[in-house]
Amino acid sequence: MINSNLRNIAIIAHVDHGKTTLVDKIMHQCRLFAVHQETGDLILDNNDLERERGITILSKNVSVTYKDVKINIIDTPGHADFGGEVERVLNMADGVLLLVDAFEGPMPQTRYVLEKALALGKKPLVVINKVDKENCRPDEVQEMVFELMFNLDGTEDQLDFPTIYGSAKNGWMSADYKNQTEDVTYLLDTIIEHVPPPPFEEGPVQMQITSIDFSPYTGRIAIGRINRGSFKENMEIVVMRDNGTAQKARIRELYLYEGLGRLRVTEAGCGDICAIVGLENFDIGDTLTHPETQEAMPRISVDEPTMSMLFTINNSPFFGKEGKFVTSRHLRDRLFKELEKNLALRIQETDSSESFMVFGRGILHLSVLIETMRREGYELQVGKPRVIVRDIDGVKHEPLETLTVDTPQDKSGKVIELVSQRAGEMTIMEPKGDLMHLEFEIPSRGLIGLRTLILNATAGEIVMAHRFKEFVPWKGDIPGRSAGALVAHETGTTLAYALDRLQDRGTFFVGPGEDVYKGQIVGAHIRHNDLEVNAIRAKKLSNVRASGSDDKAKLAPPVRFSLEEAMEYIEEDEYVEITPKSIRLRKIK
Repeated sequence: MINSNLRNIAIIAHVDHGKTTLVDKIMHQCRLFAVHQETGDLILDNNDLERERGITILSKNVSVTYKDVKINIIDTPGHADFGGEVERVLNMADGVLLLVDAFEGPMPQTRYVLEKALALGKKPLVVINKVDKENCRPDEVQEMVFELMFNLDGTEDQLDFPTIYGSAKNGWMSADYKNQTEDVTYLLDTIIEHVPPPPFEEGPVQMQITSIDFSPYTGRIAIGRINRGSFKENMEIVVMRDNGTAQKARIRELYLYEGLGRLRVTEAGCGDICAIVGLENFDIGDTLTHPETQEAMPRISVDEPTMSMLFTINNSPFFGKEGKFVTSRHLRDRLFKELEKNLALRIQETDSSESFMVFGRGILHLSVLIETMRREGYELQVGKPRVIVRDIDGVKHEPLETLTVDTPQDKSGKVIELVSQRAGEMTIMEPKGDLMHLEFEIPSRGLIGLRTLILNATAGEIVMAHRFKEFVPWKGDIPGRSAGALVAHETGTTLAYALDRLQDRGTFFVGPGEDVYKGQIVGAHIRHNDLEVNAIRAKKLSNVRASGSDDKAKLAPPVRFSLEEAMEYIEEDEYVEITPKSIRLRKIK
């Protein structure tokens, strides 16, 4: 029989459209106080990186009870680079809540996840958020969402979606954006009415592992939604592995989601999202089933990587000064551990035991892994990102992406010029409020370093997003970095006197009083060639004093790169050196 008191729903939204805030308000409504009262932090983005960047990287499960109905809410990543997370999250849900900004409308990342959800036959509910914003256009946005779903081949039932309007920040949802209510109960009522309960299947138990957690006390924990039958504590099951083998196992502990945590239970039934402790050898995509039937579910398909980078140990003169984990064994163990839960990642060992080729969905996907590792105390070096090239019918193909840029109208010409230089072709140009909305098709190669160029050219006044479209024949050469590098001539501490004398040579990435080593890139040359400079030269002292010779050095502030900017800046003969405290650029030899 169908469990009518259960709903499983995934939330889809673009970065910064208010998804995490909305989930917090739902939990408030259901008496689960999700905001830390002292700090005002959102509980769902509980990873430091997520809070700093304002994006969801890892999907999370939260459960609330409203009118005796248990609603499992699954927070999905909004960025196409985390497609591996998206794919498996949607397999646990029966409906999706599409959250859209009332001014910006559906964005490329929203489209990416929505396309997956519609293809899997999920029922959409649309929430148009931030209707209290200036210049918002809820009616237009609602039409844009309908058009998007139609273009994504939504079925008649999917196109007949309910629309909810409101402001998650101010804690209200309503059927009409002109009619402000007191709370978000209208949204919860709509979820119960329109999202179907999980289908009930009788027969031998079956569940696909869609996520893996880890506890230092109990080891690895398998998470998934029960597709058929029910699990009980101490029950004997079989794990159907990727290689076709079947391994016997026993359920030691069984948990269901309750609020922000888990509740230990003795039994979990069809449609429940549960966590199982006691299994040893398993991976995401494996099926847990009854020993007698041993019937595996179809494995989850995940988008293939589009970009690769070389990860290697830190062998710079400053190696081991700032990190705890510096050997190739540490690096190898950490990368292969990441494979256990990061579905879209691939790792290939090279001829050298000190380096690895890591394949991911994009620069953001790889940079989040690197940033996580440096915070854990790892030191490493990475090479220039490269796109993955495929040979299709004897023709060289490369990944093509759809790029959207919203920019002030007076800056649009500069954006078009920069994208065109990178083999980008404009497909759409239309006004959007005070902004100009531009869409391009551009090779993934052309995106490397483009964000920094566009941000500099527009003084940061843009909203830029991209998503993978398809593999297309190679587009030819794309110009790389035009400036050469200023390379430190010897190891030592930089001095203001030396930097002041070199200012006419280019822009510096270091300030006075910083330790540098021979071969480190300390700045960008004004010309195309690399130039060795002495940034540690002290002033020669003499008894002679001349007028004006002792003027104070007036230095321009150094350019500081974020991790992504550094990864995009380097050329083939350069590495980014990453330690827990520093990001340095260096020449390979």
